[in-house]
Amino acid sequence: MLPYLLRRIVATVPVMAVVALFVFSLLYVSPGDPAAVICGDQCTPAEVERVRGVLGLDRPFLVRFGEWVWRIGQGDLGQSIFTNLPVSTMIAQRIEPTLSLMLLTLVLAVGIAVPLGVVAAWKAGSWLDRGVMGLAVLGFSVPVFVVGYILAYIFALELQWLPVQGYTPIARGVWPWLQNLILPAVALGGIYIALIARITRATMLEVLGQDYVRTARAKGVGQRGILFVHALKNAAVPVVTVIGLGVALLIGGAVVTESVFAIPGLGRLTVDAILRRDYPVIQGVVLLFSFVYVLVNLGVDLLYTLFDPRIRY
Repeated sequence: MLPYLLRRIVATVPVMAVVALFVFSLLYVSPGDPAAVICGDQCTPAEVERVRGVLGLDRPFLVRFGEWVWRIGQGDLGQSIFTNLPVSTMIAQRIEPTLSLMLLTLVLAVGIAVPLGVVAAWKAGSWLDRGVMGLAVLGFSVPVFVVGYILAYIFALELQWLPVQGYTPIARGVWPWLQNLILPAVALGGIYIALIARITRATMLEVLGQDYVRTARAKGVGQRGILFVHALKNAAVPVVTVIGLGVALLIGGAVVTESVFAIPGLGRLTVDAILRRDYPVIQGVVLLFSFVYVLVNLGVDLLYTLFDPRIRY
């Protein structure tokens, strides 16, 4: 187990190196002169050169990249051009809403999609199976922002059951915290639920046709034991893989969802930074999202060994 763990951790190092190179290159591959765009049309050439100096565009690429990586290793993500605040401070101020939204969405999606996929495989070909797959197709087809606006109109504006926008920290109470996150989590989790449910159904159908499942039935094992003990455990590796890969959907969807529901998280911070060409903030947030995604995939690789011990070898 330990050698497998070490190999997977070492394998993430070159991935993060490539990601860091790509993130840093955003400043250089963006169209136009970033310094002139940030400074605006009214700036003098001297002011443009000053901005270029702040961004480090007047120095060689490799030198700047090396200095940037060194600062990141010390926990310094740079300083915002417009607010003059450290990027790490701005991220720390916004990370709770995004983390809360993503975790709640993940719990809702897995808690709903896996049982739906299992039931659809159990009742394959029935109206229940067709209904679940129809909902899955609908979840794939409707964009997140459309679902968000529909939910906000019905449950916030018409019924007035939930707030339409904003965020309440969990320190002020669990229920106020949930009230602000229920609609965004449902809107964001639609496509994620559809993806997990379809993969769970397909994998369960394959497993339910195996010889050991027929043997379990012949021994008198109940339907619940067959579905959730014998079949689901052996179908877990593809499902866990999809759950891990789906984190990318959550990260991308969080940007849209936070804009629709005015949640002051990292998604809104990213949008504001892109509109203002605040490159240090963009680099810091993208690097953080990339690190989280790599970390989640590392965790998924380690979970494989729990469901299939052969993988560790």
